[in-house]
Amino acid sequence: MESRVSPRPSGPQGTLRRVAWAAVGILGVLTAGCLLALPTADAAVPAVPGATYVGSEACKQCHEDQFKKLDATLHSRVLGERGRTALQQQTCESCHGPGSKHLEDQTNPAYSVRFGPKSGHSVADRNAVCLQCHQKGKRAFWQGSTHEMRDVSCTTCHSVKDPKSSKGQLAAPDQLTLCKQCHAVSVAQQMNWSHMPVREGKLQCSNCHNVHGTVTEKLIVDNSINENCYRCHTDKRGPFLWEHAPVRESCLNCHKAHGSNNIRLLKIREPRLCQQCHNENRHPSTAFSGGSTGLGGIADRRVLGRSCALCHTNIHGSNHPSGFAFTR
Repeated sequence: MESRVSPRPSGPQGTLRRVAWAAVGILGVLTAGCLLALPTADAAVPAVPGATYVGSEACKQCHEDQFKKLDATLHSRVLGERGRTALQQQTCESCHGPGSKHLEDQTNPAYSVRFGPKSGHSVADRNAVCLQCHQKGKRAFWQGSTHEMRDVSCTTCHSVKDPKSSKGQLAAPDQLTLCKQCHAVSVAQQMNWSHMPVREGKLQCSNCHNVHGTVTEKLIVDNSINENCYRCHTDKRGPFLWEHAPVRESCLNCHKAHGSNNIRLLKIREPRLCQQCHNENRHPSTAFSGGSTGLGGIADRRVLGRSCALCHTNIHGSNHPSGFAFTR
């Protein structure tokens, strides 16, 4: 089975690619209304020297079972006679290359472009075959992306002839199962009692992440983490008259995006979360400290139940003239 995680490319070439994409991420993709020039692909589509196209009927003589599998997939609708380009009209040879040499010697792996573990082609070369058609839309930033730099192949996540999902031709029944193969910690956090509704099927990993590449951190689909969260949590967007600095900076200052065993996806419980920034002198630091009441040993309501949020209810920001402490 293919390795799903490999080291980043080393040497001058890998360094230049990372620098180029860091620059794109900083500057953004639009400058004066024009799309910035992006790094070009390092790999070319594998070629079979001296081979010519023989037609899909010749392939069907030996691979009839593969034809039946392909008929049930989306690719069968765009390959062959219904293909919009000359390449797509070649059916099997659209991806596997001209087949005349393969007919002469079917045991030689160099005479056919293969995508499985026994392929003699590099991951980048195999991906280049898919990118002949799938290079726009969500895949526009594949070159230099996190997954591309770690040698993740298209067939690591997608199955052309034997998909397990009804959408996306995934190699697993759903995105959560597929992503779990590499991102075990993030998926495990979904098992916490406070979690994003992914395991219930209301959200998918791709609702927040574009796995094919972005110019933003963590492969998020929006311009920033906060903008990503605001797509669902619009009431937290603002603008507010009184803004809470850590909220403005990043939602992840207080929340764990994938799941937590604390209420509201908090990283740690209140009041400990708030006391990372706020001095506890004016408020008690333990539930039974008695605080400033002088009634030592008696529970203080400010650190029980909802804790700090019991009074500071508008903690994300307030538009009330007297809401400087986010109490209104």
